[in-house]
Formats: sequence, C-alpha cells, structure tokens
Amino acid sequence: MAETSDTRTPAQIEADIRRRREVLAETLDEIGVRVHPKTIAGDVKAKVVANVDHTVGRAYVQVNRVVSEVRAQFVDEEGAPRMERVVPVALMVVGVVGLLALGSRRRRG
Repeated sequence: MAETSDTRTPAQIEADIRRRREVLAETLDEIGVRVHPKTIAGDVKAKVVANVDHTVGRAYVQVNRVVSEVRAQFVDEEGAPRMERVVPVALMVVGVVGLLALGSRRRRG
C-alpha cells in the first residue's frame, strides 16, 4: 500500500470537502438552468431574432440602393424631375391602367 504524505488535519479535509460540495452544487445549478426548456427556447428565439434582424437589415440596404438608383433615373442632381423620363413612364402607366379597366369592363358585360 502506498504511503500518503497528507499532513492536513481532519478539520481541513472536512472544510475542503465542504467547499468542493458547494462548488459542485453551484455547477449543477448552472447546468440545470442551461438545460431547462425555457432557457433553451429563449436561446433559440434570440438566435432567430438576430438572424431575422440581420436579414431585414440586408434587405433594407438593398431596397434603399434600388430606390436610390431609380430615383437617380427620374430626378436630376438638383432634385428637379427629368421630364424627358417622367412623361413616357406616366403615359405608359396610364395606358396600362386604362387597358386593365377596359378588360375588367368586358368581363362583366
């Protein structure tokens, strides 16, 4: 049998055991909180929200870029409308709306 050279007193050994039990109890409490269904659901929800926020942010930037490009086509640097581009588009929109109106009237009649 191997000889141990532990020179601690029984009171010191008991104090060490008590401290280790407290540390283990805290660790078990933390594990219990981490594996609790509400904690897991909250973590998943937070990840989903973060991903949605990221996706919405990217979509916002993309839409902003498209709107700026379209606006640049119809407005000059000073902010005045470019009539040579606005008028043809407005006429086309009026024509499409008129055709849709005529088409809906023919179906009813």
